[in-house]
Amino acid sequence: MTANYDKSTPQALSNETQKAVEAFNALDTDAKLGWFYLVYKKMGDSITPAAPPAAEPELAPKLLGDYYKLSHEEQLAIMRQIVNREDTEYSRAYGAIKENNQLFVWYAWAEAMGDTVVGMPANYQPSKAENDLLSQIEGLEFEEQMSIFRTIAGELGYSDVKPIETQAETGKTPSL
Repeated sequence: MTANYDKSTPQALSNETQKAVEAFNALDTDAKLGWFYLVYKKMGDSITPAAPPAAEPELAPKLLGDYYKLSHEEQLAIMRQIVNREDTEYSRAYGAIKENNQLFVWYAWAEAMGDTVVGMPANYQPSKAENDLLSQIEGLEFEEQMSIFRTIAGELGYSDVKPIETQAETGKTPSL
């Protein structure tokens, strides 16, 4: 599957999967991060086999190398910047990679959470909206789940790459 650089065109096309993406987008920043944690904690065994083989981790050295050397406060700030699509160095690095690699970044961070990556607060209690969204996704087929995860991951981070205009938009035909 090639990357979909037009972030306004979702990959999760069914009504049910679109509702899940919309529910994620309605969460606040820290609830989105909490949801990612819950997904990998509860569903990691089904998600993680799909992420590593399809990813190219060498394309994300800043996110999968330099990031681990930062303080936990800096790591959390970067996660928030990515979720909020802010124009920052790390958010741009995240936005520049394909969805499978973006999923791999979250997977790698989840695997290192509490060790070299900032962990969840011990007293963290997920909101009803986070739990409802997780339950909704758990009831879907694997392909639908991955479609949702790729769509969500692909919408995060910052990128100023714009889709190539179509012939219908430009009125011009491609030339050699």
